[in-house]
Amino acid sequence: MKKYLLIFAFAIALSSCSDTVVVKNVPDGSSTAPPVTGFYKKRVLIEDYTGTWCGNCPRVAYAIEQAMNQNDKIVPVAIHNGFDPYDFAGIAPLKDLISPNDALQLPQSRLNRTSMWTFPEPIYLNEAFDLTGNNCGVGLALNSTVTNGTIDLTVNLKFAQDYSNIKLVVLVLESGLIHTQTNYTNYFGPGTTPNYANYVHNHVLRVPLTNIMGDALAGSTTVGQTISKNFNLAMPSNIANANNISFVAFLVDENNAAINVRAAEPNENQVFEVNP
Repeated sequence: MKKYLLIFAFAIALSSCSDTVVVKNVPDGSSTAPPVTGFYKKRVLIEDYTGTWCGNCPRVAYAIEQAMNQNDKIVPVAIHNGFDPYDFAGIAPLKDLISPNDALQLPQSRLNRTSMWTFPEPIYLNEAFDLTGNNCGVGLALNSTVTNGTIDLTVNLKFAQDYSNIKLVVLVLESGLIHTQTNYTNYFGPGTTPNYANYVHNHVLRVPLTNIMGDALAGSTTVGQTISKNFNLAMPSNIANANNISFVAFLVDENNAAINVRAAEPNENQVFEVNP
């Protein structure tokens, strides 16, 4: 009897005006859940640690290509390392994140920055697809003007739920980079092994516009809040062809896992992908 009296008293306390408890409903974020009004399309970030010298690395590039052909919510970033014309010199914090106790062996691939993509990746495309969805609590929209050698980029964020301790990562990528790729795989057909001449390297990380691990957003974010971050800079000197650049922006949580991500072409003006 005492047990039931305690439960009843607790229920009365919760219902009293002075002690109202508000529980915010967070919708199902799984890939198959129907869209809920006010929430945002969720994309998946794929970080491909690669190198032109790495004979097994085309396997991951092929998997990304196949994933993008099947799902429009895939956002890839190719991070080159080693004796490579596209080497990203600032890779150390990422290496410490994904391989803290060992040398960075390529290929490596991560979904939403922290989840390992199972080998062989072309067979496990669903691991990437399962991380997409319709009901993310934050949306991104990128707007840019690229003219006369200058980049003016604004990253807009809007929140459908509260977050704390999150960080923003913004990157400049370049595609259409042609360089011979060592290739031990058969994914790209006859005549492409062991050296794939005129291989086209896409989604290559060229310059981070924030800390590669993200810039903290001051304080906590709240439902309905909109934040804009502007980046104005000269075209980076390592860009081979300004017509082939693109931008990627994503938010990470306190454990460095990506919450949501979006890519944009230059001179594109995006709107939030919010559910009606």
